[in-house]
Amino acid sequence: MKSALSDFILGKKGIYGILHIIILLMSLFLVISISIDTFKGIPFYTQSSYMKIQLWICLWFLFDFVLEFFLAKHKWRYIRTHFIFLLVAIPYQNIIAYYGWTFSPEVTYLLRFIPLLRGGYALAIVVGWLTYNRASSLFVSYLTMLLATVYFASLAFFVLEHKVNSLVTDYGDALWWAFMDVTTVGSNIVAMTTTGRVLSVLLAALGMMMFPIFTVYITNLIQQSNEKKKQYYAEEEEKKAPAQGTT
Repeated sequence: MKSALSDFILGKKGIYGILHIIILLMSLFLVISISIDTFKGIPFYTQSSYMKIQLWICLWFLFDFVLEFFLAKHKWRYIRTHFIFLLVAIPYQNIIAYYGWTFSPEVTYLLRFIPLLRGGYALAIVVGWLTYNRASSLFVSYLTMLLATVYFASLAFFVLEHKVNSLVTDYGDALWWAFMDVTTVGSNIVAMTTTGRVLSVLLAALGMMMFPIFTVYITNLIQQSNEKKKQYYAEEEEKKAPAQGTT
């Protein structure tokens, strides 16, 4: 028996809906895995089971790219607009492990986030499907990507800073830093590592780009509400006019 969600996906989005849902579920698995390892301090770069799982997920992402390429009507346009998804689907960690290259644990940790860029795109699309109009779809998609970026940045900042920064004692401090940076207000936590400083700049830049979109969306909602009120009062006046003419 089909669920309402499967009916919605099959009825409106077809094969693309199924692919995006699978990508989203796999990406959520990676997010949960990264979060558990981060909070428990598990040395993920020595776990062969995680490497195998990530390899299969990346292979699925590559399969999805190839399948959507063959299904696309304008193939070269698809390549131009989706080439970044081909790059993020490459299992870099498995390639590095195969050739025996060594990087610092921090760099290895950051490499884990690369496949999640594909999942972030799928998440924005799926969330956008559930909204009632294009403006709301765009707003919710941007909001989802913003919150996901803040969460991933806070995880990376915690891993990089908590050993060298006395102001980062737990994950809550890193999450506070991320939210304050993305709002461009800033916090009392100053990054000590180079990567932490880069994340600070990127979050501030992201906030400056995203929050004007929210302002425009709220303004648009207010304008639509005012227009509906004007239309309602105009209709009421039209109803009263014939009644007054008959008296």
